[in-house]
Amino acid sequence: MMSKISKKKKSDKNRVLITVNVIGSPGPLRLLVNEDDTVSTVIESSLKLYARGGRLPVLGSDFKNFILYPSNARSDGTLSSSEAIGSSGGRIFVMSKKKTIQPISEGNRSNMITHQTDVRRWKSWLRTLNKLSFKVISH
Repeated sequence: MMSKISKKKKSDKNRVLITVNVIGSPGPLRLLVNEDDTVSTVIESSLKLYARGGRLPVLGSDFKNFILYPSNARSDGTLSSSEAIGSSGGRIFVMSKKKTIQPISEGNRSNMITHQTDVRRWKSWLRTLNKLSFKVISH
């Protein structure tokens, strides 16, 4: 008697389920991709899925502004955008925005100093708040 379990199609043979954790996102994205899909294609698909889900913060749609790296500790860093996603050997990835370095000008320098002052104020305020003790008095 023939089994009713159908054999996998040849096109499904290379497909894998991957998890992409986006830095700053509340939860992971799960995508079904081909092992030979490029990293740039996976980043682009992840951004589309992220936007379609209405997630915050809004990331944009330009895949060139993002990097993808495997989450395992033995990896040697970010994946090249032309590299096949299956070549990393992993199924769990982390995606983050590329860090942009702005040249320091007088305007940027004053903004940096203002930001540092604001951070110090907040830290001081939090330390003061931690020192206060709140007591609930019951009758």
